[in-house]
Amino acid sequence: MSEFRITGKAKLAGVIGHPVTHSLSPVLHNYWLARKEIDGAYVPLSVAPDAFVTAVKGLQASGFRGANVTIPHKEAAFAIADEVDPMARIAGSVNTLVFREDGSIHGSSTDGFGYIANLEADGIDVAALANRGPALLLGAGGAARSIATSLLEKGFQVIFSNRTAERADGLAKELDAAWRRYFPKGDAPRLSTVAWDKWEEQLGEMALVVNTTSLGMQGGPALDWTPDLSRASSHLVVSDIVYVPQETPFLKAAKERGLTTSGGLGMLLHQARLGFKAWFGADTEVDDATVAYIRAALSKR
Repeated sequence: MSEFRITGKAKLAGVIGHPVTHSLSPVLHNYWLARKEIDGAYVPLSVAPDAFVTAVKGLQASGFRGANVTIPHKEAAFAIADEVDPMARIAGSVNTLVFREDGSIHGSSTDGFGYIANLEADGIDVAALANRGPALLLGAGGAARSIATSLLEKGFQVIFSNRTAERADGLAKELDAAWRRYFPKGDAPRLSTVAWDKWEEQLGEMALVVNTTSLGMQGGPALDWTPDLSRASSHLVVSDIVYVPQETPFLKAAKERGLTTSGGLGMLLHQARLGFKAWFGADTEVDDATVAYIRAALSKR
């Protein structure tokens, strides 16, 4: 890989968040830029919520190609976009903005794409999995919205469980209504909820369970959170979007029971491919070298 350099003609993008110091996106995108020998840079941008619109317009006026958007700006990014892709419209949030030459802003939600791509990269047949049973999503935040939308597109029945039941119920109703608006003549989505203290009892019926919460995350709540997987069927796939630590207690417990697992780091890497292509004009690979580089960066934090 050649020395990383930029010039006055550099293509520019970044990640907008508040805070943004935790983001691995600058490490990943700048690694790809150097590896591809592209004259460009990707920078972290800490922007308070009340300054989001001003910041986006300023980046656009400064010649940026676009930006990723992370907490707490994803709904604001949806609102500022002139056009959004179908999955983002259904999810109601945007994590990738592309500034077009005509001055318009295009928004997309790449988390769901990254999640599905990661499952496939882990050797999981997503279509076959959808035929085996429902997907159970733990949590009802922005990540759950995007992942659920992509799972619905793949034919899954989706069941939400959240510690605050009202949030799970509300999300199921919102996604159902959004799907029906966008696909009025299509198949109705299959969405439901289960109580937080009951979902472990339903594992025998599930094909996939996804932790979309911060439970088990280093520095987050309940690092030792280990659900009871004794009722899980042998074909259950256990997935966690947390990537610090890379093997969460949830995934460790699943491996000990011989279940197929999928970690969160791959989702982060795969979702970034779409933005990189849009801003910098090159395809990227989530290969062994990329994974090793990002794991090394994580180990230094």
